[in-house]
Amino acid sequence: MSRSRRTPLSWGDALQEDRHEPSDERAVLVHVRLGREEDDAEEFAALARSAGAEVAARLHARREVPDARTFIGRGKVEELRDLLQAVDARLALFDHDLSPSQEKNLERHLGCRVLDRTGLILDIFAQRARSHEGKLQVELAQLRHLSTRLVRGWSHLERQKGGIGLRGPGETQLETDRRLIGIRIKQIRRRLEKVRSHRAQGRRARKRATVPTVSLVGYTNAGKSTLFNTLSGAGVYAEDQLFATLDPTLRRIELDGVGPAVLADTVGFVRDLPPDLVTAFQATLEETCEADLLLHVVDVSDPRWEDRREQVRTVLAAIGAGERPVLEVRNKIDACPQLKPRIERDAAGLPARVWLSAREPEHMALLRRALAERLGGLARRVVVRLPFTAAGSRSALYHLGVVEREWLDGERGWGMILNLRDGETAPLPAEVEPLAPDEIPQDGLPTRP
Repeated sequence: MSRSRRTPLSWGDALQEDRHEPSDERAVLVHVRLGREEDDAEEFAALARSAGAEVAARLHARREVPDARTFIGRGKVEELRDLLQAVDARLALFDHDLSPSQEKNLERHLGCRVLDRTGLILDIFAQRARSHEGKLQVELAQLRHLSTRLVRGWSHLERQKGGIGLRGPGETQLETDRRLIGIRIKQIRRRLEKVRSHRAQGRRARKRATVPTVSLVGYTNAGKSTLFNTLSGAGVYAEDQLFATLDPTLRRIELDGVGPAVLADTVGFVRDLPPDLVTAFQATLEETCEADLLLHVVDVSDPRWEDRREQVRTVLAAIGAGERPVLEVRNKIDACPQLKPRIERDAAGLPARVWLSAREPEHMALLRRALAERLGGLARRVVVRLPFTAAGSRSALYHLGVVEREWLDGERGWGMILNLRDGETAPLPAEVEPLAPDEIPQDGLPTRP
């Protein structure tokens, strides 16, 4: 049997497997169910394959609480060591977060590399990052994770530097490495702060131009990038794998009755997303927090799609986007013949859910109609005249970025076209007078930059 067609093994049939040369990427997956916790073995196997690992076998365990030294207990450690030897694997992947001491103890007992869930997800992100921003964010998350694990497997780092003329008080090699990592983390944070500032400028410019932003969110592999490509005509990488795309992408789309809008494709979420990763990707996730509308893409072909939807809502609340307006897109109905494309509305008559397949371009008309209805009420256009005595109010309107056009209206003052967004604090001065649309000159001056 070729290696590419090898099926995952359990301990019961591991010894029946053909002997072959061990590989660093052959791994045994360790699933530990704690208390009443739900087991999601298939998702973890998909994560392992996304990282490039070959799943050689799986070990299942159940505990009420983790063992403080090895997480799984002495008996399971011995069973895992025998299983690793039986399938010639040199990597053990745990579907939970391990403490630095637990990783160290496990590696000593097993004689192989041990990686927990956070380390595995960080490795996938490191492989997927393509842009300079994405690589910086992944490096920051990796360094924060590594800073607590320097001692693991590196006992020589505890020795103090020595030699003739170098003895005496000084920092150990471990302290030196921690200090260097701290310096690098500060450098990356400064660079990412510039990225955040640049993105904030872009958002302010879009608000001044009253261009709404729609951000795609959802569980990883729910079909966000495919939907993004079909809706915007972009060529973003889309594959049937977890975290296929990592770097954020923005594209302009046109919606009937709304005009231009910005569509943002962001990183997918997953159960137990590492906190270091959420912190590192703050600059990217701000696009979600500041969006006018969230398109929550749900894979309804997944038997656990309702659980996945709730997990995404939990992450959105954690990053401060839990109160943003949401339009739910129930995707992949092509895999469920009983489901038909349609729009479901809420009690107020607004689109709340769109059932479609992102692979079907004809379904995009439904989504575009729903987007136009949801975004159409975000801005209102007002034509006014402001007397010359209200120069302070004029300056305040420009400061708010709501002036689309301005012209001199003889000796009566300034004529203005204002774009006011719902929920935005932009009170009109008492001195303004409404103007009719036919009073707008064709040569009106454009907004000041």
